[in-house]
Amino acid sequence: MPVRNRKLDPASGGNVVALQPHRHRARDNATGAGTLSGAQREWLSRGLTQPGGKLPLFDRDGQKISDRTVKSCIRKGWAEPWFENPIKPDWLVCKLTDSGRKALNENT
Repeated sequence: MPVRNRKLDPASGGNVVALQPHRHRARDNATGAGTLSGAQREWLSRGLTQPGGKLPLFDRDGQKISDRTVKSCIRKGWAEPWFENPIKPDWLVCKLTDSGRKALNENT
């Protein structure tokens, strides 16, 4: 069966994939140093005023904190899981670490 040449036009419903350029990410050192994103900064800073540094599950608008934000902060050592939530086991209850406090102070 011969292959027909067709122009791929997004409006025609053709299978078009838009690729994003590769972005090199700077590796953070073992101390967790790095630049905080706005979401990370807001989430971590809310732990400064809570007993034990407890980090909220929800933002100020009542929306669940993004799993991506939580996991990236854990990976960088700025937050750590505190205890398991028996009601919602898929939600991570976290607390601010000393590295997180340091990152907030350094990136002000």
